[in-house]
Amino acid sequence: MALTFIKTSELPRVKTPQGEVTEVLNQPLVGAKSVLGELRWLEAGQSYKAEASDKHQLVYLMDGKGSIRLDGKDYEVGKGNGVYLGPSESAIISAGAGSPLKLFQVVVPQIPK
Repeated sequence: MALTFIKTSELPRVKTPQGEVTEVLNQPLVGAKSVLGELRWLEAGQSYKAEASDKHQLVYLMDGKGSIRLDGKDYEVGKGNGVYLGPSESAIISAGAGSPLKLFQVVVPQIPK
């Protein structure tokens, strides 16, 4: 297997209602067949909803401050915090006032039993 360097600053960012996003781990970029990795940037006041699905998700806050809503309760979070979401779990991550967030999210399918 060849070593692959990912120059994230050179990847295209897509503007969405839930911040800017770029895929950093996928099939076309590095040959990853069953995992998706994204970087997401939220401006102050923006939110991202990690939807419930049949997949496992890890969302890690790389920079900034904000909150994560889990099961209807808000938790203050900052750089270095993260959340694991199992299948059927969801979260809403919001950037704080005056504090943009940079997120790294990894999504993998649920392993069949």
